[in-house]
Order: sequence, then structure tokens, then C-alpha cells
Amino acid sequence: MAERIVVGLSGGVDSSVAAALLVEQGFDVVGITLRVWPWQESTEAAQRFGSCCSPATVDDARQVARRLGVPYYLLNSEAEFDRTVIEDFAREYEAGRTPVPCTVCNRDVKFGSLLTRARAWDAAAVATGHYARITQDPATKRFLLWRGVDTQKDQSDFLWPLSQAQLGAARFPVGGLTKTEVRARARALGLVTAAKPESQEICFIPDDDYRGFLRRRIPQAFRPGPIVDSEGRVLGEHEGLAAYTVGQRRGLGLSTGRTVYVTRLDPARNTVVVGGAREVEVDSLVAEQVNWISIEDLHRHAPAPATIRPGERGVEVHFEAPQWAPAPGQSVVFYQGDMVVGGGVIRAGRAEAA
Repeated sequence: MAERIVVGLSGGVDSSVAAALLVEQGFDVVGITLRVWPWQESTEAAQRFGSCCSPATVDDARQVARRLGVPYYLLNSEAEFDRTVIEDFAREYEAGRTPVPCTVCNRDVKFGSLLTRARAWDAAAVATGHYARITQDPATKRFLLWRGVDTQKDQSDFLWPLSQAQLGAARFPVGGLTKTEVRARARALGLVTAAKPESQEICFIPDDDYRGFLRRRIPQAFRPGPIVDSEGRVLGEHEGLAAYTVGQRRGLGLSTGRTVYVTRLDPARNTVVVGGAREVEVDSLVAEQVNWISIEDLHRHAPAPATIRPGERGVEVHFEAPQWAPAPGQSVVFYQGDMVVGGGVIRAGRAEAA
């Protein structure tokens, strides 16, 4: 009896080809689309809400499943997605951080609740169209995460939170292909998604207007407050911390006679701190919520010079050259060559001493 694999069909070409490859390999494939947001149709096709949430997208996924001859289901995950991914996204912005919602979705939804459902359906794994690869170390038996072969499309940096159990039950069939090869496969198979353009926006943010979304979701995060320099001098007024991120230059509304950037957000004082380019660069940072993939624990290994080491507040990352504007809340991912050693959430960065 063929091994069953649940494939997350997003309605795009990558997940479509992922499903097709698994069918070719003889697996018992089941196609699933997660509806994570209410449908809101516009009369203009180009303005339909949500690259992964519209009826047109679901129809594309259903046509792919029909073409491949596999069963297809649409699951309503709206409440769960709101409770996990969107709530975390809003909470992080309210706290003055810049979150990466895709990492939360991959950990808690695609390889969390969907994997749990898949196992209840006697499936061994969940597959997606991510450009990444997984192997297993024969000596340690640990599952290893690698960059996708197409380095321009690599998505391993969104998968660093996955546990060993999740990696063991994850399949990334297109990770060994380039995007060009994926589209060629889709055309050869006659898939409706073959020429579908890529989507770059956050799937639950209409028109990529994250500020408008947050204003409706967390209006309390848009209280005006002072914009100050590193010495505490007031230079102007901001429109709410959620409208800013570290490294931002445009939209500050300041006339300082020099180019300034957001260097820090201070929720306790409802203050945006700005400074010159040199104040945005950091030579080290501290990461928390760290997940190790290729190793069990950093403490069991000798720290590599000027790379990563354990610290009192989390894992310390020291750069050979200053890095530009790593914002708290974003991800830091550790690589050894193409292998993902682990990753974490940026807690704070420290600027190089003048």
C-alpha cells in the first residue's frame, strides 16, 4: 500500500508541481487548501483579496488536483489562523517588533495542526512547495534542513522553527529544482498554474497595506508620540509605533538637514528613536526562542570564533562586519554552508562602538 502524503495546495505553481512529483513517485496524494481568511470578492479580478484565500485560487488548486487525479479538500482554518498567526503578528507590532508571520504559520499551522490532521487520516507526511531540502544524518539520526537548490528562491529561512518531529514528517519535493524547471514541469503536465505569477505579499494583508490592516486590528498601537534622536532631543511626532520599523528612512516627516533612520522603537515611552546610518548598523545581536536543527544544543559544542555563542539573555551572534538594521522580532538563521544549523528571533542588537 502506497504511503499517503497530504499536500498543501496553495493555488500556486510550486505546490502544484510538488503534488505532481509525489504522484509520479507513486505516493497516495491528498490535496488540501487551508482557507485562512474570509473571501472578499471584488468586481476587479486584480483587486481580489488575498493571494491564497480567494475563490479563484481555490479553483486553481481544485483544477490541479483534478488534473493529477487526486482527492481534494478545502479546510476552513480561519479561526485557528486568526488565533495563532494573525494575533501573534498584531501583538508583536504592538510591542515594537517586526514579526515574520510565515515562520509562525509553518510551525503552528502547516506543520502543526495540518500535520496532526494528516496523521489522523493515516498520512505519513505533509508536503508543500517550499524551496528547501531535508536529509537525515546517518550518524546522529537528526533531520537536517538545507537551502533549496535555487538560491534565488530558497525558503529555508522561513522553516527554522520546525522541530525534529516536524522535519521528519515534512516533504519539500521542489527543493531540488530551480523555478525555471518547476514551471517547465507544470507546462508539460498541463497544469493551470504553470504561468501563474508569484505572490510576494503577506497572504492575509490586502493590497500589501499592513499599516491599514494593523490600524483596524490594533488601533491602540497608533497613538501619536515623540520622535527623538539618540540624545533624547525631540525632532517631531510619530503616528504610532506600529507604523515604523528599524532601518526605516521614508515617511518620518522630519526636516533635520541629514538622512536619518529609525534605530529603535521604545513601547514603554511610546517613542521612535532615529539616528544616522552608523547608528543603525550593529556588530552583534541577541537571539531568543532559538531552535537548533543540526545540533542538539550550542552548549555542547565549542563556539566558533566571531559567530554564535551562548549568552545570559539568549544566543549572541557576532558579525565580522556590521549588519544593517536587524529589527527585533525578525528572524536570524544560522547556516553552515547550505545547511541550516538553527535559528531564532532577534531580541536586540548592539551597535558597534564608535
